[in-house]
Amino acid sequence: MSDKTRVLVVDDEPQILRALRINLNARGFEVTTASTGAGALTAAGKTNPHVIVLDLGLPDIDGFTVLAGLRGWTNVPVIVLSARVDSSDKVQALDAGADDYVTKPFGMEEFLARLRAAVRRGAAGTDDASPVVHTDAFTVDLQAKQVTRDGEPVHLTPTEWGVLEMLVRNEGKLVSRRDILDHVWGPAYGGQSNYLRVYLASLRRKLEPDPTRPRHLMTEAGMGYRFIG
Repeated sequence: MSDKTRVLVVDDEPQILRALRINLNARGFEVTTASTGAGALTAAGKTNPHVIVLDLGLPDIDGFTVLAGLRGWTNVPVIVLSARVDSSDKVQALDAGADDYVTKPFGMEEFLARLRAAVRRGAAGTDDASPVVHTDAFTVDLQAKQVTRDGEPVHLTPTEWGVLEMLVRNEGKLVSRRDILDHVWGPAYGGQSNYLRVYLASLRRKLEPDPTRPRHLMTEAGMGYRFIG
């Protein structure tokens, strides 16, 4: 298989597919395109992409359904590309497992920067010796990049993992919202605290025994977050 970064672009607008295919190919990416939800799921299984760009308004299957189908078997970063600008759609997409949300029309350079950031998050590894961190509710293996709860693996998206990993590696310490945003999303996202609220809520639902009264993923009002083991 090619060593190039593989990108699957899913959109029913031919001009969008063409523009992204040309721009991504020119920058050394290997691009596969699909114009339907069914085609997207098939292509994802065949090409094992490093990142997926997904439109929500597909002709056969709603993009949220495609996202749910992908999240059933893969952690690949997904960037939603949509003309829907309502904040509820953005929150729903992020909550469903998307790693980023780009609205149409979009600037190509900004889009490419977000794409590269998503690829880095998906490929990020740990070079140092990493401990296994145990709580009374879940276990985090930093080296294997895996979380288990009651002995069963917990599915996390690359972005969810990035947030959790940073908090766990700073166990007991207050980590500012800006530091997390810079580390996981990049400096351009320093003011997007709403992203963090969505992801912390998702992590709590997946990991905390009572998400409404968290014991491990703590909010420090107005400042940031803290992991308590």
